[in-house]
Amino acid sequence: METEKKKAVIEAILFAGGEPVSINRLTSVCEIDSETLKFLINSLNSCYEDIGSALCIKKLENCYQLCTREEFAPEIRKALELNRNKPLSDSAMEVLAVIAYNQPVSKGFVEKVRGVNSSYLINSLVEKGLIEEAGRLDIIGKPTAYRTTDAFLRCFGLDSLENLPPADRSQINES
Repeated sequence: METEKKKAVIEAILFAGGEPVSINRLTSVCEIDSETLKFLINSLNSCYEDIGSALCIKKLENCYQLCTREEFAPEIRKALELNRNKPLSDSAMEVLAVIAYNQPVSKGFVEKVRGVNSSYLINSLVEKGLIEEAGRLDIIGKPTAYRTTDAFLRCFGLDSLENLPPADRSQINES
């Protein structure tokens, strides 16, 4: 497959998929290595930028996803009337931070850290697609574990959890 054809195939897969597509799947389908894939993705992003496109391809952990540029978010929300994209409350951000920095964690762990019932906020974050169930923890009662999602990474402009800012642990009271 020639380079331009491979770029078109990658673009088509990412567009049709709508969700993040693994690097392994893309390299397998295009019969290329991960370095070539990275080169082709960068080339596509350069093309999008050169023509002033609203699109870009973002790397999320071990996946790529076709997305719109952040600068178009207000118009997209307005056109699609996306009410679920309202800013998160301070409490929801707190729950999200506890999960992001300690995942996978149970609701009980989140509540122990926060000192208050967090069921509503956890359910809300699941509904918004920022966290998801990650199986059961291997402790008494086998509680549900939660972890962040690719949508979390996208929303916070991260390509990996390793890029989370360092946690400020000086604010935590040790009891």
